Amino acid sequence: MDYSFLEILEIIFKLIVGLSILNVWLINRNKNSQFRAQDATNMREEFAVYGLSKSMMIIVGTIKCFCAVLLLISIFYPSVEWVGAAGIVLLMAVAISMHFKVGDPIKKSFPAALFLVLSLATIFI
Repeated sequence: MDYSFLEILEIIFKLIVGLSILNVWLINRNKNSQFRAQDATNMREEFAVYGLSKSMMIIVGTIKCFCAVLLLISIFYPSVEWVGAAGIVLLMAVAISMHFKVGDPIKKSFPAALFLVLSLATIFI
């Protein structure tokens, strides 16, 4: 099967966003990152900085992972693409707003902004 440049680019975007989100939430949620809010060293501390509970962290993480998996599945089953990508767009917009809410420097919002842009591109490619 021959793929166009845009189809290949879309697959790359889906892989970057989907695998990165799964990595953050399933593998590295208890590890420090330069992108965590303020001086949080893990996901639970980060949600506490935002004023959110552990329950909310679990809900958000579940939804993010679900949307990431949908993006990855959509490489083979395009009918689920819009739900996964739109969900990531919404979640990343909220993540950016939370960083602003707590006064984080703009660089802390970089991954969320990148995933938002790549997910929007996925919707419109």
